[in-house]
Amino acid sequence: MYERKILPFYMTYPLPMYYQEEDSIIRDLEYLQQMYPAEAKRYQKMIASILDKLDYEGSMIYDEYPDRWQLYKLSMDILERIKREDTREEENQNVPPEKWEWMGDMIQILLFYEIYKRRHNSRRGILKF
Repeated sequence: MYERKILPFYMTYPLPMYYQEEDSIIRDLEYLQQMYPAEAKRYQKMIASILDKLDYEGSMIYDEYPDRWQLYKLSMDILERIKREDTREEENQNVPPEKWEWMGDMIQILLFYEIYKRRHNSRRGILKF
């Protein structure tokens, strides 16, 4: 037979618990990013400053399914900027070309983590992806 179940108050609005759990995930991610090697930290700060300019309502980083090509192009633009800055600093030193081969992959990974962090940031409002 049909029994009417009364839900306790804390179960009627479960969303705040969900957001607390998600906030702890973001805190863990930020803590682990503090342990990056020095060079990766430097690149992560540069990526964060570039994404600050792209952090607006309707930006491509907040699309439900961001375009892979646009993110790849953004990561290659960031890599070119890093290359320019590194060549200015290391004019007397020869930078091996092998460094730039794996650097593109690292820049993409750092970019995706930073976008993930921004998409799930609690300061943007109640709607989270």
